[in-house]
Amino acid sequence: MAIGIELGSITDEIGTADFFNAFFSTISGNLETKGWGSRFPLIMKNLYSGELSRKDAVGAISELKTIKNELSNLKPNKVIWDIHNQSKTPPWGNSISSEITDLSNYFVTSTGRDLISSLFEILEELDDRGGLVRVVKI
Repeated sequence: MAIGIELGSITDEIGTADFFNAFFSTISGNLETKGWGSRFPLIMKNLYSGELSRKDAVGAISELKTIKNELSNLKPNKVIWDIHNQSKTPPWGNSISSEITDLSNYFVTSTGRDLISSLFEILEELDDRGGLVRVVKI
């Protein structure tokens, strides 16, 4: 089962539930020393929990900019596949593309798109046209 991000009638496929969780686990484990959602509540709590509204779009974009900037300073070996079980590793192990240089470009969706770039597009569209961004099973 795959996870997607839905805005209106458009759904962008992200990847497996484990992959989706790994992205957020990596953020929290590396950037939020006081726990899940302590620095980035709109992304880590609202979006991860399944829904983000237009009123939070600008704040979420700001959080995502900070996340991207800070992840760019961390090497790929700092990925956290599951914050609750840090012994888990990605299914591909350490075999990653040479194009992946840091954690800001580590996460690529199942359709081959950079996850952070995809999230920026969705959040900007949410700010422009309104509605709700939802995390959905597809």
